[in-house]
Amino acid sequence: MNVAACYFSYLAITIALTMWVARTLYKNGRIFLVDAFQGNEQLADSVNHLLVVGFYLVNVGYIALALKTTDPLANLRQVIELESTKIGVVLLILGAMHFFNILVLARMKSRGSVLSSEPVSRTA
Repeated sequence: MNVAACYFSYLAITIALTMWVARTLYKNGRIFLVDAFQGNEQLADSVNHLLVVGFYLVNVGYIALALKTTDPLANLRQVIELESTKIGVVLLILGAMHFFNILVLARMKSRGSVLSSEPVSRTA
């Protein structure tokens, strides 16, 4: 019975955390994306939505894969220790994905500003 309770609480906590982080990134990332895409709001909104979909797919996929355990859970301490390890790994993955996305977008922005500052040569 401890295993089933551990599974349900793990799913509830990790899916709630994933949803909260995704909503926060979606809402607050829009401004960053608009800036990274030099004011192109349609492109920024589209990329923002695609990032959130990918974020959900990767995280929920990992959460599902990490659900299984072969550890015996004889007492509450073992349940809490197992859950804290699994939830900690999910949080580390969420953080790593966030910083990777920021790094990629920052590089895109710096390349875009370099490209936009170069004069355009026109040949007739």
